[in-house]
Amino acid sequence: MPDTTLHQAQQPPAGWNAYLQRFGYDGFHLRQEWSTVLQRALRHEPHFLWLTRGEAIVGALPLQLVSGPIFGRYLVSQPYLNTGGVLADRPQDEARLVEAAVELAKRLDVKHLELRHERQLQHPAFNALVTEKVHMRLPLPATPELLWEKGIKSKLRSQIRKPLSDARFSVAFGREDLLDEFYRVFARNMRDLGTPPYGRALFAHMLAQFPAEAEVAVLRHEGRAVAAGFLLHAPGCTLIPSASALREYNHLSVNVLMYWRVLERSIQRGQPLFDFGRSTVDSGTYKFKQQWGAVAHPAFWQYHSFKGSVGDARPSNGKFALLVRAWQKLPVWFSSLLGPHIVRGIP
Repeated sequence: MPDTTLHQAQQPPAGWNAYLQRFGYDGFHLRQEWSTVLQRALRHEPHFLWLTRGEAIVGALPLQLVSGPIFGRYLVSQPYLNTGGVLADRPQDEARLVEAAVELAKRLDVKHLELRHERQLQHPAFNALVTEKVHMRLPLPATPELLWEKGIKSKLRSQIRKPLSDARFSVAFGREDLLDEFYRVFARNMRDLGTPPYGRALFAHMLAQFPAEAEVAVLRHEGRAVAAGFLLHAPGCTLIPSASALREYNHLSVNVLMYWRVLERSIQRGQPLFDFGRSTVDSGTYKFKQQWGAVAHPAFWQYHSFKGSVGDARPSNGKFALLVRAWQKLPVWFSSLLGPHIVRGIP
């Protein structure tokens, strides 16, 4: 058998995406387009580690250096996404990539190396693990009618039925043509949550890099955008990494109507699975996703921590409570201007 060779560069090798195709949905999160998106939109510095035997790639690990004046330096796979980390042919290949990542993290002088795995890798280099959140994923039937009749319980059907029969609502799916409407809803919702928003550029770059997969959904009430979602139709699964609704329309069940429409869309695209994203078990968002029939899948965020706590930059950290309340009082135009400069430094 040929020797296994480790490579490191700031550009991916030929055949990177082709190798990842065999890993389906997991591989989608490691595609080289993500490094382009994150570098151009968030100014993250990309690093690629891979292994070859002979001419064939046998393992891959993309990493992004996340750096900012508030939270410091992190090496992450993959920021913004819920999944990343190592994909390789054999356990010994996985181990070698983990070791190379730790060495790279040392050279880059980061606080933490963070690998967002779908399954827990066993390696002595990992000294911290976060599992408090789970992926919430819904198996999809062949038709929306089957989902309505057999997948959704009567209580939720009743919540959907009222806005579904309201002629004042309309839904649109598109790309750049809907981006401004999407972002207005998104920025307003993030301000209301007390969270700095990603910039519009992040979504524009995703649309540019994923022409076949990325799509914007906008729900309108009397012509005004009141809920919106950003969809990625990945191999074997549609995910919705960002979704928002205007709070003053909550009494009209706009959030459930929007999710019903994007689930319909996913089924129409022939997808067998819908990924609602991560949630803390028994939280409000967990229960919202669970009512649709979503099933919890473990998420293993594994770390080699050099200094500080792995939770230092997380929104759930109690030390940010006063800042959250202050942020909620900002004008949306100002939070949208300032927020992207802050959130780009949060891993």
